[in-house]
Amino acid sequence: MPPSPKLSVADIAALATSAPARLGRTRLVCVDGPAGSGKTSLAADLQAHLDDAAVLHMDDVYRGWDTDFDEVHERLREQVVEPLGAGKAASYQRYDWHAGRFDAWVELPPPGVLLLEGVGSGTTALEPVRSLLVWVEADRDVRVGRGVARDGADVLPKWLAWMEHEQVEHARQRTREHADLRLRSDGPDRHDGGYEVLG
Repeated sequence: MPPSPKLSVADIAALATSAPARLGRTRLVCVDGPAGSGKTSLAADLQAHLDDAAVLHMDDVYRGWDTDFDEVHERLREQVVEPLGAGKAASYQRYDWHAGRFDAWVELPPPGVLLLEGVGSGTTALEPVRSLLVWVEADRDVRVGRGVARDGADVLPKWLAWMEHEQVEHARQRTREHADLRLRSDGPDRHDGGYEVLG
């Protein structure tokens, strides 16, 4: 059986810039997938390969661990999508996970590429304005290990509950199915070897 094809970060960045801009002058590239799959790392790597790119983390706009995705999407529409679509600067309120409340407002001038990364970024509500939807996945034990390494073992119960929460959202939105590109990120070295492209 032949090996699966691989894409480098530069390859993925080229796909992003070749897609048409549908959010004003901005190309909206959404990076979705389960927690711990490597979405944040991919978005950071893509930003480094792109000119005039900004990253918006879904973690910054969730309302805590029990976030209502529909409510998040509505705030994104009002605070980010509508202003950028009109060629204006967006302004969204960042959630403070330690304080348990929304805090500072963040201004976002219209970028050439907006990398929206996190669970829920692949919502069908964004389909009309999205240029590219990338799905990233990894084995469950790899993802849990990454979560513990990042947030500490004390957060593991909340992490496991979140994994169930996101699974429902991904099934409801059929995110993996609708993705333009499906990648695997638990290889030994995704930076040198590239991301495995999934069917």
